[in-house]
Amino acid sequence: MEGLAGLFIVLIVIVSYFLPTLIAVLREHHNRLPIFLLNFFLGWTFIGWVASLVWSFTSPPPQD
Repeated sequence: MEGLAGLFIVLIVIVSYFLPTLIAVLREHHNRLPIFLLNFFLGWTFIGWVASLVWSFTSPPPQD
């Protein structure tokens, strides 16, 4: 049972870490790859994670 709880905790941590990327993919953001890269390389810093989270919530520019 302890192994299952540990696996669940690891899964929660990974999903939390990549939450900005998941949001960008679900919203079909036009900058999914750059958001992923920022999240992957700088997500371990709190500033990088917050920046990628905010970026994932931005709307794409209007199409003319």
